[in-house]
Amino acid sequence: MPIEGGFGLAGRPGSGRVGGVPTSASGSGAASVGESRTYRSPWVDLALSEVELPTGVTCEHHLVRVLMLWRHRFITDTWSWELPGGAIEAGETPVEAAVREVVEETGWRPRRLSELSYVQPMAGIADAEHFVLRGHGASYVGPPVDCHESQHFAWVPLAEAEELLERRRIVAAASVAGVQRLLLASRA
Repeated sequence: MPIEGGFGLAGRPGSGRVGGVPTSASGSGAASVGESRTYRSPWVDLALSEVELPTGVTCEHHLVRVLMLWRHRFITDTWSWELPGGAIEAGETPVEAAVREVVEETGWRPRRLSELSYVQPMAGIADAEHFVLRGHGASYVGPPVDCHESQHFAWVPLAEAEELLERRRIVAAASVAGVQRLLLASRA
């Protein structure tokens, strides 16, 4: 589930990187001129970046980060990043199922969900539908209860997620669709 906000792993002040990406990586001419830590715990490092635009205007910038799981798929014997998710249980809506799955797999409760994409990953071969939802913020509620779901999870900056797509480190259909949709929206 993509979650927008200033949550997750952040670059350190003076590192020349914001969210693990060099400050000049966008090619826009914008540069990070500072970063202030607003919250830190064993699970999250929340920072607000100060960005200077090519026009000389300085503004605060929240990075879009995507909550992803690093997991092994036994059938293909591969490791890759995936959005958290799972089956919709009887009586659940897609939103209710998404919230439950994200909490179980990561310990984070997403807020204000909206549909980002809808995918039938193997139309004509399998009867499956995937609802890819976007959260607007999240709250840490405790350790994941489904620890077997992944080796670990991380808040991945959207720019790094694009690199992961290019390197085939995100390959599951719904995860690819969700990340690509976020990338399109960020460029609009």
